[in-house]
Amino acid sequence: MAEISRAPVVLVRYGEVGLKGDNRAWFEQRLAANLRHAAARLGPHRVRNLRGRLVLAADEPPPGTGDPWLVAEQAACVAARVFGVVGAVPALQVPAELAAIEDAAVTLVQRHLRAEGEPPLPFKVAARRANKQFALDSMELNRHLGAHLLRRFGSRLRVDVHRPELTLHVEVRDRVAFVYGDERPGPGGLPVGVSGRALALISGGIDSPVASWLGMKRGLRVDGVHFHAMPFTTEQALQKVVRLGRVLATWQGGMRLYLVRFTDVQKAIYRHCPPEYGVILMRRMMMRIATALAERDGYDALVTGESLGQVASQTVQSMSVVEVAAGRLVLRPLVGLDKTEIVDLANRIGTYATSIEPYEDCCTLFVARHPATRPTLSEVEEAEQRLDVAALVQDCLASIEVVEATHDTLLPVGPPPVAGG
Repeated sequence: MAEISRAPVVLVRYGEVGLKGDNRAWFEQRLAANLRHAAARLGPHRVRNLRGRLVLAADEPPPGTGDPWLVAEQAACVAARVFGVVGAVPALQVPAELAAIEDAAVTLVQRHLRAEGEPPLPFKVAARRANKQFALDSMELNRHLGAHLLRRFGSRLRVDVHRPELTLHVEVRDRVAFVYGDERPGPGGLPVGVSGRALALISGGIDSPVASWLGMKRGLRVDGVHFHAMPFTTEQALQKVVRLGRVLATWQGGMRLYLVRFTDVQKAIYRHCPPEYGVILMRRMMMRIATALAERDGYDALVTGESLGQVASQTVQSMSVVEVAAGRLVLRPLVGLDKTEIVDLANRIGTYATSIEPYEDCCTLFVARHPATRPTLSEVEEAEQRLDVAALVQDCLASIEVVEATHDTLLPVGPPPVAGG
């Protein structure tokens, strides 16, 4: 029997992936691959499947890190930003023997104890015995470990099963046991990549980054296309979008951004078309260009940040007329959310502060004072006849610059956030 490594590991809990029936193994493999990729910036990691859990472990501690527990804490932070993960927590892995579990419990509590002279730390033990051959059942193990810790630490601990500041979890498996504290909640959803690839139209405002994130959460690998109108818009506006891409990149391990020079399209619409249809015509052109990119580079769907009724171009009639110009399935993850809900998500994701920076994007230029809110397709197509649509699309495609957004900064290690926050 191989010796059990006592190096700290990260226990990863998944939710929806476990409901996938005959396809479950394929979803688990994708989640494991995404975890290895996300943790690679901390050093090589391996993942093993443990019946309803994944165990993430460093192949060897990165040079200069010193404390393997800190490496595991950092890896848990990374894992908690991987879609498909419901929770992640650093854990001590020991043989499924009572003495080893006692030692691990003492080690873990020592990391949480307050300084001498401060009020005692309220705690409880939550044991789960999957191995029915283990000598103690779950309740007996709770009592045994609680008493053991109180004897070891005396007045520095007190039992509080209702409002503990530390819950010491113990899982006893066939050969190994895991001892750990409170887990970090993950984003849930499905592993990125299982649902295909999508191209999100990203303006730089609050909505489109949130829509991109929700697309990722449902298993899409999402890249972005941004339309700019330089010199009417600024370099700062462009860099703002790149920074948003870097934030989103942390949730799926990179993000490609296509930057499209849209200035000539907007000037043509402004010069030749009725102003009340300006926004509708602009969005139809964006759909055509995004569709051409999707066909060229293999994206299955488009994602937009539209929310029904939010602005004039997001009425049912406007969205219907715009969608006719798209040659791909258009996903609108925000369609049922109000602004408050979208802002809350933007704060959670980490895009809000960047999104509200006051740099104009192309969508705010040449806007009519009274845009049409109930356009018909025939009216819009008649207005569009004044444009050389094919030539404008080709000019935009020729202007594209590609930026690979990455984010290599290590995430801060702090206390686990409140579940559901």
